[in-house]
Amino acid sequence: MSFETNSNNEIAQLVENESAVLVYFYNNNCAPCISLRPKVEALVSSSFPLMKLVFVNSEENPAIPASYNVFSNPTLIIFLEGKEYRRDSKYISIPQLSEAIERPYNMIFE
Repeated sequence: MSFETNSNNEIAQLVENESAVLVYFYNNNCAPCISLRPKVEALVSSSFPLMKLVFVNSEENPAIPASYNVFSNPTLIIFLEGKEYRRDSKYISIPQLSEAIERPYNMIFE
């Protein structure tokens, strides 16, 4: 499941209630954000289907990234079992991201 939000409360509820959440901060003027987004969507849907994927436009909703101490785009924050597990910014490798998520994801959902 992936969707766009402009509500900090919605993210907080997801993190609290779901076992695995990936929050993707981006803006429309960021070329890496635009090229990375479909790759992250494909990775989550194919390899981690039980992980919730949430997109936040940092330009339109500046208070949300500020509340998570996000100051650059793209930034991905992975929450597992309600706690921040990993944070990646700017140059993000899809294979490394997949490798980092795989073990804890499998421990949670198997």
